[in-house]
Amino acid sequence: MQYAVIMAGGTGKRLWPLSRLKRPKQVLKLLDGQTLLGSCFERLRPIFDTRNIIVLTNIGYADLVREELSGLPGGNVVAEPMVRDTAGAIGLAAAILSKSDPEATMAVITADQLLEPAEVLQVALRDAFAFVEQNPEALVTFGIKPTFPSTQLGYVKCGEPQECSACKNAVYAVESFKEKPDQETARKYLADGQFLWNSGMFVWRAATILKHLTTFVPETAEPLRRIAAAWDTPQQDAALTEWFARLPKISIDYAVMERAPGVQAIPLGCRWLDMGSFAALADIIESDDDNNIVVAGASELLDCRDNIVVTEDQGHLIAAIGLKDMVIAHTPDATLVCHADQTERLKELLKRIEAHGQTDFL
Repeated sequence: MQYAVIMAGGTGKRLWPLSRLKRPKQVLKLLDGQTLLGSCFERLRPIFDTRNIIVLTNIGYADLVREELSGLPGGNVVAEPMVRDTAGAIGLAAAILSKSDPEATMAVITADQLLEPAEVLQVALRDAFAFVEQNPEALVTFGIKPTFPSTQLGYVKCGEPQECSACKNAVYAVESFKEKPDQETARKYLADGQFLWNSGMFVWRAATILKHLTTFVPETAEPLRRIAAAWDTPQQDAALTEWFARLPKISIDYAVMERAPGVQAIPLGCRWLDMGSFAALADIIESDDDNNIVVAGASELLDCRDNIVVTEDQGHLIAAIGLKDMVIAHTPDATLVCHADQTERLKELLKRIEAHGQTDFL
């Protein structure tokens, strides 16, 4: 059977103070009143039975996720007791699915991405499932056709096209994964035409990814086996708490994708955005005549250019005079004001806030 696993555990530190430890970016209503998580769920509903959609999230977000996705069975929200990066999270989902369905094929989808039109992903998912059905050992990733030389994204280098009579999209053998490049290298990747942005979305058989995790990261085998054995029993929560903590902190790219044979890629020709920072808003929100990106119910900007102004509080007026290249992010209890080229230092700022004992604002 086919399943979708939504990865929704990130905190979104680069969107502070909008995103908090108790209110992650996935549930922020920045898309015309809709959340990233809600948008992701709606993209998947046309091709998956709701009962076959699972959401992996941080234990602190589980209730928020259930509230946001009220149409999802409560038991389909799996709460990770601590952070163990994507290899551990994906291994957990695969172990759970394999117990109830040894033939399970799973799509791994991230909750914090904007992707339009949805039909592009839906067709590609059907193609990936068809390819894996014909090639049970395959690992399929989805690459985004780059539109500019990004230095903030990883890349996938494509090789020869593969046979798939049931696929509408081309499927390519993956030659290599590339880390975030410098500007000159990114330009070469764009001009080459063989490189795609690494989307972090995948399709594979649950048993196949578990086998690769055991091969390349052997220390995952026992914890995942123990968790699966206890799943849907009275010992489920205790086993999850004890054994999930023993999984190594490593991404699925480092753990498996960069090392395994049989990796394939399907290009997605669509509008795609990883909503990881304030700068990303510039790609989804139409600017005003002075190139200000404003997400606010009320604002007055006098002689201001190239700024990002955002609040979910529709009754709060944000006013500014003479600002350029600034970010203003307002919440009821915290406000961020910084130069646009300093937003990468937000993690540094949050550590300072924590060091000063002001954890209520994190």
